[in-house]
Amino acid sequence: MGTPHTVAEKQKLLNRVRRLRGQVDAIERALIAEESCGDVMRLVTATRGAINGIMAEVINGHIRTHMIDTNRSPTEVEREAARELVSVLRSYIK
Repeated sequence: MGTPHTVAEKQKLLNRVRRLRGQVDAIERALIAEESCGDVMRLVTATRGAINGIMAEVINGHIRTHMIDTNRSPTEVEREAARELVSVLRSYIK
């Protein structure tokens, strides 16, 4: 099974990618306009945050879909382990 796992998730991820494309375009415009290093760094930082956000969503979907298969009734311990893993990964990716 590929990513994303639902139509709603697909649209959400596509919207994020489109916003990310706009952020990358803003970096290009700033470089062309020879804006200050500080301005360019802020744009790059925002873009990096957007990429990390997309990665967190994809990881979350993967864990919930492929590691905790609801068709086999995961235990509460398995569900909690998945929640902890998602939480740690979100903190790490930030």
